[in-house]
Amino acid sequence: MHYLQCILRAQGSLRWGPSASGSWLLLRTCRAHSSFPGTACPSAEGQQEDGVQKDFSSRLATGPTFQHFLRSATVPQEKLPSPDMEDHPPYLTVDELLGRQRKVYLETYGCQMNVNDTEIAWSILQKSGYLRTSNLQEADVVLLVTCSIREKAEQTIWNRLHQLKVLKTKRPRSRVPLKIGILGCMAERLKEEILSREKMVDILAGPDAYRDLPRLLAVAESGQQAANVLLSLDETYADVMPVQTSPSATSAFVSIMRGCDNMCSYCIVPFTRGRERSRPVASILEEVRKLSEQGLKEVTLLGQNVNSFRDNSEVQFNNAVSTNLSRGFSTNYKTKQGGLRFAHLLDQVSRIDPEMRIRFTSPHPKDFPDEVLQLIRERDNICKQIHLPAQSGSSRVLEAMRRGYSREAYVELIHHIRELIPGVSLSSDFIAGFCGETEEDHLQTVSLLQEVQYNMGFLFSYSMRQKTRAYHRLKDNVPEEVKLRRLEELITVFREEATKANKASVGRTQLVLVEGLSKRSTTDLCGRNDGNLKVIFPDVEMEDVTNSGLKVRAQPGDYVLVKITSASSQTLKGHVLCRTTLKDSSAYC
Repeated sequence: MHYLQCILRAQGSLRWGPSASGSWLLLRTCRAHSSFPGTACPSAEGQQEDGVQKDFSSRLATGPTFQHFLRSATVPQEKLPSPDMEDHPPYLTVDELLGRQRKVYLETYGCQMNVNDTEIAWSILQKSGYLRTSNLQEADVVLLVTCSIREKAEQTIWNRLHQLKVLKTKRPRSRVPLKIGILGCMAERLKEEILSREKMVDILAGPDAYRDLPRLLAVAESGQQAANVLLSLDETYADVMPVQTSPSATSAFVSIMRGCDNMCSYCIVPFTRGRERSRPVASILEEVRKLSEQGLKEVTLLGQNVNSFRDNSEVQFNNAVSTNLSRGFSTNYKTKQGGLRFAHLLDQVSRIDPEMRIRFTSPHPKDFPDEVLQLIRERDNICKQIHLPAQSGSSRVLEAMRRGYSREAYVELIHHIRELIPGVSLSSDFIAGFCGETEEDHLQTVSLLQEVQYNMGFLFSYSMRQKTRAYHRLKDNVPEEVKLRRLEELITVFREEATKANKASVGRTQLVLVEGLSKRSTTDLCGRNDGNLKVIFPDVEMEDVTNSGLKVRAQPGDYVLVKITSASSQTLKGHVLCRTTLKDSSAYC
Protein backbone atom coordinates (compact mmCIF):
# COMPACT_ATOMS: atom_id res chain seq x y z
CA MET A 1 0.00 0.00 0.00
CA HIS A 2 1.39 3.43 -0.93
CA TYR A 3 2.30 5.68 2.03
CA LEU A 4 -0.24 8.39 1.11
CA GLN A 5 -2.99 5.79 0.66
CA CYS A 6 -2.26 4.51 4.14
CA ILE A 7 -2.58 8.02 5.54
CA LEU A 8 -5.86 8.70 3.76
CA ARG A 9 -7.35 5.39 4.86
CA ALA A 10 -6.55 6.24 8.46
CA GLN A 11 -7.80 9.78 8.08
CA GLY A 12 -11.45 8.75 7.89
CA SER A 13 -11.40 7.83 11.58
CA LEU A 14 -9.35 10.82 12.72
CA ARG A 15 -9.88 14.40 13.73
CA TRP A 16 -6.80 16.56 13.58
CA GLY A 17 -6.10 18.37 16.82
CA PRO A 18 -5.11 17.82 20.43
CA SER A 19 -7.84 15.25 21.06
CA ALA A 20 -6.48 12.94 18.40
CA SER A 21 -3.16 12.07 20.06
CA GLY A 22 -4.05 8.40 20.45
CA SER A 23 -5.10 8.05 16.84
CA TRP A 24 -1.88 9.72 15.71
CA LEU A 25 0.07 6.61 16.73
CA LEU A 26 -1.10 4.91 13.52
CA LEU A 27 0.00 7.82 11.34
CA ARG A 28 3.35 8.14 13.07
CA THR A 29 3.96 4.43 12.65
CA CYS A 30 3.32 4.85 8.91
CA ARG A 31 5.64 7.81 8.84
CA ALA A 32 8.35 5.98 10.79
CA HIS A 33 8.51 3.37 8.04
CA SER A 34 8.82 5.94 5.27
CA SER A 35 12.07 7.78 4.60
CA PHE A 36 10.65 9.24 1.37
CA PRO A 37 7.12 9.71 -0.08
CA GLY A 38 7.21 6.63 -2.27
CA THR A 39 8.01 4.22 0.58
CA ALA A 40 5.23 1.74 1.26
CA CYS A 41 3.39 1.52 4.56
CA PRO A 42 4.08 -1.68 6.54
CA SER A 43 1.71 -4.45 5.42
CA ALA A 44 1.00 -7.97 6.64
CA GLU A 45 3.00 -9.39 3.73
CA GLY A 46 5.96 -7.11 4.31
CA GLN A 47 6.17 -7.96 7.98
CA GLN A 48 6.72 -11.62 7.10
CA GLU A 49 10.15 -10.79 5.74
CA ASP A 50 12.92 -11.12 8.32
CA GLY A 51 14.60 -7.83 7.49
CA VAL A 52 11.44 -5.85 7.86
CA GLN A 53 10.58 -7.72 11.07
CA LYS A 54 13.91 -6.80 12.63
CA ASP A 55 13.53 -3.22 11.49
CA PHE A 56 10.05 -3.06 12.96
CA SER A 57 11.20 -4.63 16.25
CA SER A 58 14.04 -2.18 16.62
CA ARG A 59 11.80 0.80 15.94
CA LEU A 60 9.18 -0.55 18.34
CA ALA A 61 11.80 -0.91 21.07
CA THR A 62 12.77 2.75 20.78
CA GLY A 63 9.19 3.99 20.63
CA PRO A 64 6.93 5.21 23.46
CA THR A 65 6.27 2.86 26.36
CA PHE A 66 3.01 2.13 28.14
CA GLN A 67 4.08 4.53 30.90
CA HIS A 68 4.28 7.30 28.31
CA PHE A 69 0.56 6.95 27.56
CA LEU A 70 -0.32 6.75 31.26
CA ARG A 71 1.51 10.01 31.90
CA SER A 72 -0.20 11.64 28.93
CA ALA A 73 -3.61 10.50 30.14
CA THR A 74 -3.18 11.81 33.69
CA VAL A 75 -1.74 15.24 32.93
CA PRO A 76 -4.63 17.74 32.81
CA GLN A 77 -4.74 20.11 29.87
CA GLU A 78 -4.98 23.61 31.26
CA LYS A 79 -5.67 25.13 27.87
CA LEU A 80 -5.70 24.19 24.24
CA PRO A 81 -2.37 24.60 22.46
CA SER A 82 -1.93 27.38 19.96
CA PRO A 83 -2.24 26.53 16.27
CA ASP A 84 1.53 26.85 15.87
CA MET A 85 2.08 24.10 18.44
CA GLU A 86 -0.61 21.68 17.29
CA ASP A 87 0.53 18.44 15.74
CA HIS A 88 0.33 18.61 11.99
CA PRO A 89 -0.39 15.92 9.38
CA PRO A 90 2.81 14.01 8.51
CA TYR A 91 2.38 14.61 4.79
CA LEU A 92 2.34 18.41 5.23
CA THR A 93 4.96 20.71 6.71
CA VAL A 94 4.08 23.47 9.17
CA ASP A 95 4.91 26.02 6.46
CA GLU A 96 2.45 24.40 4.03
CA LEU A 97 -0.36 24.81 6.58
CA LEU A 98 0.20 28.56 6.79
CA GLY A 99 -1.78 31.00 4.67
CA ARG A 100 1.31 33.00 3.66
CA GLN A 101 -0.71 36.20 3.25
CA ARG A 102 -3.11 34.69 0.72
CA LYS A 103 -6.38 36.61 0.59
CA VAL A 104 -9.73 34.99 1.45
CA TYR A 105 -13.12 36.15 0.18
CA LEU A 106 -16.11 34.82 2.17
CA GLU A 107 -19.75 34.79 1.06
CA THR A 108 -22.52 33.79 3.44
CA TYR A 109 -25.90 32.33 2.47
CA GLY A 110 -28.81 31.24 4.66
CA CYS A 111 -29.51 31.53 8.36
CA GLN A 112 -27.86 33.38 11.25
CA MET A 113 -25.96 30.21 12.17
CA ASN A 114 -24.14 30.53 8.85
CA VAL A 115 -23.22 34.12 9.70
CA ASN A 116 -21.69 32.86 12.94
CA ASP A 117 -20.02 29.96 11.10
CA THR A 118 -18.42 32.48 8.74
CA GLU A 119 -16.93 34.30 11.72
CA ILE A 120 -15.64 31.01 13.16
CA ALA A 121 -14.09 29.94 9.86
CA TRP A 122 -12.42 33.31 9.43
CA SER A 123 -11.06 33.22 13.00
CA ILE A 124 -9.38 29.87 12.25
CA LEU A 125 -7.95 31.03 8.90
CA GLN A 126 -6.75 34.34 10.32
CA LYS A 127 -4.69 32.51 12.95
CA SER A 128 -3.13 30.47 10.15
CA GLY A 129 -1.85 33.55 8.35
CA TYR A 130 -4.57 34.28 5.80
CA LEU A 131 -5.78 37.80 5.02
CA ARG A 132 -9.39 38.88 4.51
CA THR A 133 -10.56 40.76 1.44
CA SER A 134 -13.91 42.22 0.43
CA ASN A 135 -12.79 42.44 -3.20
CA LEU A 136 -13.55 39.26 -5.13
CA GLN A 137 -11.11 40.16 -7.90
CA GLU A 138 -8.09 40.15 -5.59
CA ALA A 139 -9.01 36.94 -3.72
CA ASP A 140 -6.78 33.86 -3.77
CA VAL A 141 -9.40 31.76 -1.96
CA VAL A 142 -13.20 32.04 -2.31
CA LEU A 143 -15.28 30.28 0.33
CA LEU A 144 -19.08 30.01 0.16
CA VAL A 145 -20.84 29.27 3.46
CA THR A 146 -23.94 27.51 2.21
CA CYS A 147 -27.51 26.60 3.11
CA SER A 148 -29.32 23.39 2.21
CA ILE A 149 -32.72 23.88 3.84
CA ARG A 150 -34.55 24.27 0.49
CA GLU A 151 -33.83 23.50 -3.14
CA LYS A 152 -33.87 27.18 -4.05
CA ALA A 153 -31.05 27.87 -1.59
CA GLU A 154 -28.93 25.16 -3.21
CA GLN A 155 -29.71 26.37 -6.73
CA THR A 156 -28.39 29.80 -5.74
CA ILE A 157 -25.04 28.19 -4.92
CA TRP A 158 -24.91 26.20 -8.18
CA ASN A 159 -25.50 29.44 -10.08
CA ARG A 160 -22.80 31.20 -8.10
CA LEU A 161 -20.32 28.40 -8.85
CA HIS A 162 -20.88 28.88 -12.57
CA GLN A 163 -20.01 32.57 -12.16
CA LEU A 164 -16.88 31.72 -10.17
CA LYS A 165 -15.84 29.19 -12.80
CA VAL A 166 -15.45 32.03 -15.28
CA LEU A 167 -13.36 33.98 -12.77
CA LYS A 168 -11.14 30.96 -12.17
CA THR A 169 -10.53 30.13 -15.83
CA LYS A 170 -9.71 33.75 -16.72
CA ARG A 171 -7.27 34.17 -13.84
CA PRO A 172 -3.80 35.30 -15.09
CA ARG A 173 -1.11 32.63 -14.90
CA SER A 174 1.14 35.11 -13.15
CA ARG A 175 -1.04 34.78 -10.04
CA VAL A 176 -1.43 31.75 -7.79
CA PRO A 177 -4.36 29.53 -8.89
CA LEU A 178 -7.72 30.55 -7.43
CA LYS A 179 -9.09 28.04 -4.91
CA ILE A 180 -12.85 27.68 -4.40
CA GLY A 181 -14.44 26.03 -1.38
CA ILE A 182 -17.96 25.05 -0.32
CA LEU A 183 -18.56 25.20 3.43
CA GLY A 184 -21.54 24.32 5.61
CA CYS A 185 -24.75 22.39 5.05
CA MET A 186 -24.63 21.99 1.28
CA ALA A 187 -21.12 20.54 1.52
CA GLU A 188 -22.46 18.05 4.05
CA ARG A 189 -25.53 17.06 2.04
CA LEU A 190 -24.16 16.96 -1.52
CA LYS A 191 -20.51 16.13 -1.01
CA GLU A 192 -20.13 13.53 -3.82
CA GLU A 193 -22.27 15.46 -6.30
CA ILE A 194 -20.35 18.69 -5.79
CA LEU A 195 -16.95 17.07 -6.28
CA SER A 196 -18.03 15.13 -9.38
CA ARG A 197 -20.25 17.79 -10.96
CA GLU A 198 -18.08 20.84 -10.32
CA LYS A 199 -14.43 19.94 -10.88
CA MET A 200 -13.49 23.54 -10.19
CA VAL A 201 -14.44 23.15 -6.50
CA ASP A 202 -11.21 22.54 -4.59
CA ILE A 203 -12.36 21.97 -1.01
CA LEU A 204 -15.45 20.88 0.93
CA ALA A 205 -15.85 21.44 4.66
CA GLY A 206 -18.95 20.45 6.61
CA PRO A 207 -20.23 22.47 9.60
CA ASP A 208 -18.05 20.49 12.03
CA ALA A 209 -14.84 20.62 9.96
CA TYR A 210 -13.84 24.30 10.01
CA ARG A 211 -10.79 23.56 12.18
CA ASP A 212 -9.52 21.50 9.24
CA LEU A 213 -9.64 24.38 6.74
CA PRO A 214 -5.87 25.12 6.81
CA ARG A 215 -5.10 21.46 6.02
CA LEU A 216 -7.76 21.24 3.31
CA LEU A 217 -6.40 24.36 1.61
CA ALA A 218 -2.85 23.04 1.87
CA VAL A 219 -3.88 19.79 0.19
CA ALA A 220 -5.72 21.77 -2.52
CA GLU A 221 -2.50 23.67 -3.24
CA SER A 222 -1.07 20.42 -4.63
CA GLY A 223 -3.86 20.31 -7.22
CA GLN A 224 -6.06 17.74 -5.45
CA GLN A 225 -9.65 18.12 -4.27
CA ALA A 226 -9.88 17.95 -0.47
CA ALA A 227 -12.93 17.24 1.70
CA ASN A 228 -13.89 16.81 5.33
CA VAL A 229 -17.60 16.41 5.97
CA LEU A 230 -17.46 14.31 9.13
CA LEU A 231 -20.13 15.22 11.69
CA SER A 232 -19.12 15.39 15.33
CA LEU A 233 -20.87 14.49 18.56
CA ASP A 234 -18.97 17.12 20.55
CA GLU A 235 -17.70 19.94 18.30
CA THR A 236 -19.04 23.32 19.45
CA TYR A 237 -16.02 25.55 18.63
CA ALA A 238 -16.20 26.66 22.26
CA ASP A 239 -12.53 27.69 22.25
CA VAL A 240 -12.75 29.63 18.96
CA MET A 241 -13.52 33.32 19.38
CA PRO A 242 -15.45 34.38 16.26
CA VAL A 243 -14.06 37.42 14.45
CA GLN A 244 -16.78 39.96 13.74
CA THR A 245 -17.16 40.28 9.98
CA SER A 246 -18.55 43.81 10.32
CA PRO A 247 -16.32 45.92 12.62
CA SER A 248 -18.94 48.70 12.80
CA ALA A 249 -21.75 46.36 13.88
CA THR A 250 -23.72 47.13 17.01
CA SER A 251 -24.85 43.53 17.53
CA ALA A 252 -23.39 40.04 17.33
CA PHE A 253 -24.44 36.40 17.15
CA VAL A 254 -23.19 33.96 19.79
CA SER A 255 -23.61 30.26 19.03
CA ILE A 256 -24.56 28.34 22.19
CA MET A 257 -25.42 24.93 20.73
CA ARG A 258 -25.27 23.05 17.44
CA GLY A 259 -27.35 20.35 15.80
CA CYS A 260 -30.90 19.17 16.40
CA ASP A 261 -32.49 16.00 17.82
CA ASN A 262 -36.13 16.81 16.94
CA MET A 263 -36.14 14.91 13.63
CA CYS A 264 -39.17 16.73 12.19
CA SER A 265 -40.12 14.77 9.10
CA TYR A 266 -39.51 17.65 6.64
CA CYS A 267 -36.21 18.90 8.04
CA ILE A 268 -32.69 18.26 6.75
CA VAL A 269 -30.91 19.98 9.69
CA PRO A 270 -30.21 16.82 11.77
CA PHE A 271 -28.50 15.34 8.72
CA THR A 272 -26.41 18.39 7.84
CA ARG A 273 -25.73 19.72 11.36
CA GLY A 274 -25.74 16.51 13.38
CA ARG A 275 -26.90 15.74 16.90
CA GLU A 276 -27.53 18.37 19.57
CA ARG A 277 -24.55 19.42 21.68
CA SER A 278 -24.18 22.55 23.77
CA ARG A 279 -21.24 24.76 24.63
CA PRO A 280 -20.11 25.01 28.26
CA VAL A 281 -21.82 27.95 29.97
CA ALA A 282 -18.46 29.43 31.02
CA SER A 283 -17.22 29.75 27.43
CA ILE A 284 -20.45 31.47 26.35
CA LEU A 285 -20.28 33.96 29.21
CA GLU A 286 -16.66 34.74 28.37
CA GLU A 287 -17.56 35.48 24.75
CA VAL A 288 -20.48 37.73 25.75
CA ARG A 289 -18.25 39.63 28.21
CA LYS A 290 -15.70 40.29 25.47
CA LEU A 291 -18.43 41.54 23.15
CA SER A 292 -19.66 43.86 25.90
CA GLU A 293 -16.13 45.18 26.41
CA GLN A 294 -15.97 45.89 22.67
CA GLY A 295 -19.02 48.12 23.05
CA LEU A 296 -21.63 45.93 21.34
CA LYS A 297 -25.16 46.61 22.49
CA GLU A 298 -27.02 43.49 21.42
CA VAL A 299 -26.29 39.76 21.46
CA THR A 300 -28.40 37.05 19.83
CA LEU A 301 -27.92 33.56 21.27
CA LEU A 302 -27.98 31.07 18.40
CA GLY A 303 -28.82 27.41 17.96
CA GLN A 304 -30.83 25.15 15.67
CA ASN A 305 -32.98 24.47 18.73
CA VAL A 306 -31.62 27.18 20.97
CA ASN A 307 -33.91 26.78 23.98
CA SER A 308 -33.17 23.07 24.32
CA PHE A 309 -29.69 24.12 25.49
CA ARG A 310 -28.21 21.65 27.97
CA ASP A 311 -24.65 21.99 29.30
CA ASN A 312 -23.53 18.59 30.60
CA SER A 313 -19.86 19.52 30.86
CA GLU A 314 -19.89 19.81 34.66
CA VAL A 315 -20.56 16.56 36.51
CA GLN A 316 -22.14 18.19 39.56
CA PHE A 317 -25.05 19.40 37.41
CA ASN A 318 -25.73 16.06 35.73
CA ASN A 319 -28.43 15.12 38.21
CA ALA A 320 -31.73 13.41 37.57
CA VAL A 321 -33.79 16.62 37.27
CA SER A 322 -36.30 16.00 34.51
CA THR A 323 -36.91 18.37 31.60
CA ASN A 324 -39.92 20.68 31.77
CA LEU A 325 -41.68 21.05 28.43
CA SER A 326 -44.41 23.45 27.40
CA ARG A 327 -47.84 22.14 28.41
CA GLY A 328 -49.28 19.73 25.81
CA PHE A 329 -45.97 19.26 23.96
CA SER A 330 -43.88 16.11 23.52
CA THR A 331 -40.55 15.04 22.01
CA ASN A 332 -39.58 12.51 19.34
CA TYR A 333 -36.76 11.27 21.55
CA LYS A 334 -36.34 9.90 25.05
CA THR A 335 -36.69 12.65 27.64
CA LYS A 336 -33.29 14.03 28.64
CA GLN A 337 -32.27 14.78 32.20
CA GLY A 338 -29.73 16.90 34.04
CA GLY A 339 -27.35 19.60 32.89
CA LEU A 340 -27.55 23.39 33.02
CA ARG A 341 -30.59 24.45 31.05
CA PHE A 342 -31.47 27.46 28.92
CA ALA A 343 -33.11 29.40 31.77
CA HIS A 344 -29.84 29.26 33.73
CA LEU A 345 -27.82 30.45 30.74
CA LEU A 346 -30.27 33.25 29.90
CA ASP A 347 -30.16 34.42 33.51
CA GLN A 348 -26.35 34.52 33.57
CA VAL A 349 -25.99 36.20 30.16
CA SER A 350 -28.49 38.93 31.05
CA ARG A 351 -26.50 39.83 34.18
CA ILE A 352 -23.24 40.56 32.32
CA ASP A 353 -24.23 43.98 30.98
CA PRO A 354 -27.59 45.59 31.87
CA GLU A 355 -27.17 47.88 28.83
CA MET A 356 -26.83 44.97 26.39
CA ARG A 357 -29.97 43.58 24.79
CA ILE A 358 -30.33 39.79 24.69
CA ARG A 359 -32.22 37.88 22.00
CA PHE A 360 -32.28 34.20 21.03
CA THR A 361 -33.21 32.17 17.96
CA SER A 362 -34.36 29.73 16.71
CA PRO A 363 -36.37 28.02 19.45
CA HIS A 364 -38.81 25.13 19.41
CA PRO A 365 -42.22 25.78 21.03
CA LYS A 366 -41.88 22.67 23.21
CA ASP A 367 -39.00 24.20 25.22
CA PHE A 368 -40.73 27.19 26.83
CA PRO A 369 -41.23 26.24 30.49
CA ASP A 370 -42.46 28.99 32.82
CA GLU A 371 -38.97 29.65 34.23
CA VAL A 372 -37.85 30.88 30.79
CA LEU A 373 -40.96 33.02 30.25
CA GLN A 374 -40.78 34.57 33.71
CA LEU A 375 -37.14 35.49 33.15
CA ILE A 376 -38.03 37.23 29.88
CA ARG A 377 -40.74 39.18 31.69
CA GLU A 378 -38.52 40.22 34.61
CA ARG A 379 -35.30 41.29 32.87
CA ASP A 380 -35.37 44.65 31.09
CA ASN A 381 -32.51 43.70 28.78
CA ILE A 382 -34.04 40.41 27.56
CA CYS A 383 -36.11 41.43 24.54
CA LYS A 384 -39.84 40.82 24.77
CA GLN A 385 -39.85 39.05 21.44
CA ILE A 386 -40.34 35.32 20.93
CA HIS A 387 -40.09 33.27 17.77
CA LEU A 388 -42.61 30.41 17.80
CA PRO A 389 -42.34 28.32 14.62
CA ALA A 390 -45.78 26.83 14.00
CA GLN A 391 -45.17 25.40 10.48
CA SER A 392 -48.90 24.63 10.05
CA GLY A 393 -52.27 25.41 11.57
CA SER A 394 -53.59 21.89 11.02
CA SER A 395 -53.17 19.27 13.75
CA ARG A 396 -53.21 16.54 11.11
CA VAL A 397 -50.34 18.12 9.19
CA LEU A 398 -48.45 18.84 12.41
CA GLU A 399 -48.63 15.14 13.25
CA ALA A 400 -47.28 14.23 9.81
CA MET A 401 -44.50 16.75 10.36
CA ARG A 402 -43.70 15.11 13.74
CA ARG A 403 -43.79 18.46 15.49
CA GLY A 404 -44.87 17.07 18.85
CA TYR A 405 -47.93 19.25 19.41
CA SER A 406 -51.44 19.96 18.17
CA ARG A 407 -52.91 23.26 17.01
CA GLU A 408 -54.79 23.48 20.31
CA ALA A 409 -51.62 23.07 22.40
CA TYR A 410 -49.83 25.69 20.29
CA VAL A 411 -52.63 28.25 20.65
CA GLU A 412 -52.78 27.60 24.39
CA LEU A 413 -49.04 28.35 24.59
CA ILE A 414 -49.60 31.62 22.69
CA HIS A 415 -52.26 32.71 25.19
CA HIS A 416 -50.04 31.70 28.11
CA ILE A 417 -47.10 33.71 26.78
CA ARG A 418 -49.22 36.80 26.22
CA GLU A 419 -50.60 36.55 29.75
CA LEU A 420 -47.13 36.31 31.29
CA ILE A 421 -45.44 38.88 28.99
CA PRO A 422 -47.85 41.70 28.07
CA GLY A 423 -46.98 43.40 24.79
CA VAL A 424 -44.74 40.56 23.64
CA SER A 425 -43.87 40.53 19.94
CA LEU A 426 -44.39 37.18 18.21
CA SER A 427 -42.97 35.75 15.00
CA SER A 428 -43.31 32.36 13.33
CA ASP A 429 -42.39 30.03 10.45
CA PHE A 430 -44.90 28.40 8.09
CA ILE A 431 -44.61 25.82 5.32
CA ALA A 432 -47.16 25.80 2.48
CA GLY A 433 -47.99 22.57 0.66
CA PHE A 434 -46.45 19.91 2.88
CA CYS A 435 -47.00 16.26 1.92
CA GLY A 436 -50.71 15.42 1.91
CA GLU A 437 -51.84 18.94 2.84
CA THR A 438 -55.46 19.41 1.80
CA GLU A 439 -57.30 22.63 1.10
CA GLU A 440 -58.93 22.33 4.53
CA ASP A 441 -55.50 21.98 6.16
CA HIS A 442 -54.37 25.11 4.31
CA LEU A 443 -57.41 27.07 5.48
CA GLN A 444 -56.64 26.08 9.08
CA THR A 445 -53.19 27.64 8.66
CA VAL A 446 -54.82 30.77 7.28
CA SER A 447 -57.11 30.93 10.32
CA LEU A 448 -54.13 30.51 12.69
CA LEU A 449 -52.44 33.53 11.11
CA GLN A 450 -55.64 35.50 11.61
CA GLU A 451 -56.09 34.32 15.17
CA VAL A 452 -52.56 35.00 16.43
CA GLN A 453 -51.68 38.15 14.42
CA TYR A 454 -47.90 37.69 14.33
CA ASN A 455 -45.67 40.77 14.15
CA MET A 456 -43.17 39.00 11.89
CA GLY A 457 -43.29 35.86 9.76
CA PHE A 458 -41.16 33.63 7.54
CA LEU A 459 -43.22 31.69 5.00
CA PHE A 460 -42.05 29.19 2.37
CA SER A 461 -43.42 26.52 0.07
CA TYR A 462 -42.43 22.96 0.90
CA SER A 463 -39.24 21.62 -0.66
CA MET A 464 -38.61 17.90 -0.12
CA ARG A 465 -35.10 17.00 1.04
CA GLN A 466 -33.38 13.65 0.63
CA LYS A 467 -32.60 11.69 3.81
CA THR A 468 -35.56 13.17 5.71
CA ARG A 469 -38.36 11.00 7.05
CA ALA A 470 -40.79 12.66 4.63
CA TYR A 471 -38.57 11.68 1.70
CA HIS A 472 -38.65 8.01 2.74
CA ARG A 473 -42.23 7.68 4.05
CA LEU A 474 -44.43 10.41 2.57
CA LYS A 475 -45.36 11.59 -0.90
CA ASP A 476 -44.71 15.10 -2.13
CA ASN A 477 -48.14 15.09 -3.75
CA VAL A 478 -49.13 18.76 -3.65
CA PRO A 479 -48.59 20.22 -7.16
CA GLU A 480 -46.04 23.04 -7.37
CA GLU A 481 -48.60 25.53 -8.66
CA VAL A 482 -50.86 24.72 -5.69
CA LYS A 483 -47.96 25.21 -3.26
CA LEU A 484 -47.19 28.62 -4.75
CA ARG A 485 -50.85 29.68 -4.72
CA ARG A 486 -51.22 28.68 -1.08
CA LEU A 487 -47.97 30.43 -0.19
CA GLU A 488 -49.18 33.66 -1.79
CA GLU A 489 -52.43 33.41 0.16
CA LEU A 490 -50.53 32.90 3.42
CA ILE A 491 -48.26 35.87 2.70
CA THR A 492 -51.25 38.10 1.92
CA VAL A 493 -53.05 37.15 5.13
CA PHE A 494 -49.86 37.48 7.19
CA ARG A 495 -49.21 41.01 5.91
CA GLU A 496 -52.79 42.07 6.64
CA GLU A 497 -52.67 40.75 10.19
CA ALA A 498 -49.12 41.97 10.86
CA THR A 499 -50.14 45.47 9.77
CA LYS A 500 -53.02 45.37 12.28
CA ALA A 501 -50.72 44.11 15.04
CA ASN A 502 -48.00 46.70 14.32
CA LYS A 503 -50.48 49.59 14.14
CA ALA A 504 -51.11 49.02 17.83
CA SER A 505 -47.71 50.69 18.35
CA VAL A 506 -48.80 53.99 16.74
CA GLY A 507 -48.80 56.78 19.33
CA ARG A 508 -46.53 54.84 21.68
CA THR A 509 -42.94 55.60 22.60
CA GLN A 510 -40.47 52.81 21.94
CA LEU A 511 -36.81 52.22 22.71
CA VAL A 512 -34.78 51.78 19.52
CA LEU A 513 -31.19 50.61 19.10
CA VAL A 514 -29.69 52.65 16.26
CA GLU A 515 -28.05 50.58 13.50
CA GLY A 516 -27.14 53.34 11.01
CA LEU A 517 -28.49 55.21 8.01
CA SER A 518 -31.69 54.04 6.36
CA LYS A 519 -31.08 52.21 3.09
CA ARG A 520 -33.78 54.27 1.38
CA SER A 521 -32.94 57.74 2.65
CA THR A 522 -29.72 59.47 3.68
CA THR A 523 -31.71 61.84 5.89
CA ASP A 524 -33.20 59.03 8.00
CA LEU A 525 -31.76 56.64 10.53
CA CYS A 526 -32.75 53.01 11.04
CA GLY A 527 -32.84 50.86 14.14
CA ARG A 528 -34.77 48.06 15.80
CA ASN A 529 -37.19 48.09 18.68
CA ASP A 530 -37.53 45.52 21.45
CA GLY A 531 -39.73 43.39 19.18
CA ASN A 532 -37.01 43.33 16.48
CA LEU A 533 -39.10 45.42 14.09
CA LYS A 534 -37.31 47.95 11.92
CA VAL A 535 -37.94 51.58 12.96
CA ILE A 536 -37.21 54.55 10.65
CA PHE A 537 -36.84 58.10 12.02
CA PRO A 538 -35.24 61.43 10.91
CA ASP A 539 -31.55 62.04 11.53
CA VAL A 540 -31.87 65.23 13.59
CA GLU A 541 -30.39 66.70 16.74
CA MET A 542 -31.95 65.55 20.00
CA GLU A 543 -31.51 65.87 23.74
CA ASP A 544 -29.37 63.45 25.74
CA VAL A 545 -31.23 62.53 28.93
CA THR A 546 -27.96 61.60 30.65
CA ASN A 547 -26.50 65.09 29.93
CA SER A 548 -29.16 67.73 30.45
CA GLY A 549 -29.07 70.49 27.85
CA LEU A 550 -26.68 68.65 25.53
CA LYS A 551 -27.77 68.33 21.89
CA VAL A 552 -26.54 65.26 19.99
CA ARG A 553 -27.08 63.27 16.83
CA ALA A 554 -27.71 59.57 17.21
CA GLN A 555 -24.88 57.21 16.29
CA PRO A 556 -24.91 53.44 15.65
CA GLY A 557 -25.06 51.72 19.03
CA ASP A 558 -27.07 54.49 20.71
CA TYR A 559 -30.41 53.90 22.37
CA VAL A 560 -33.04 56.49 21.39
CA LEU A 561 -36.69 56.98 22.23
CA VAL A 562 -38.94 57.18 19.17
CA LYS A 563 -42.64 58.05 19.14
CA ILE A 564 -44.28 55.86 16.50
CA THR A 565 -46.43 57.69 13.94
CA SER A 566 -47.16 54.99 11.31
CA ALA A 567 -46.82 51.24 10.78
CA SER A 568 -46.81 48.64 8.01
CA SER A 569 -46.43 44.86 8.05
CA GLN A 570 -42.63 45.16 8.26
CA THR A 571 -41.67 48.68 9.36
CA LEU A 572 -42.51 51.35 11.92
CA LYS A 573 -41.88 55.07 11.41
CA GLY A 574 -41.74 57.87 13.94
CA HIS A 575 -39.93 60.94 15.25
CA VAL A 576 -37.05 60.79 17.67
CA LEU A 577 -37.44 62.24 21.18
CA CYS A 578 -34.06 61.86 22.86
CA ARG A 579 -30.99 59.71 23.37
CA THR A 580 -31.18 57.56 26.47
CA THR A 581 -29.98 54.35 28.11
CA LEU A 582 -31.72 51.01 28.39
CA LYS A 583 -32.06 51.49 32.15
CA ASP A 584 -33.51 55.01 31.92
CA SER A 585 -35.89 54.15 29.09
CA SER A 586 -38.23 52.18 31.34
CA ALA A 587 -39.66 55.44 32.66
CA TYR A 588 -40.83 56.44 29.18
CA CYS A 589 -41.85 53.19 27.46
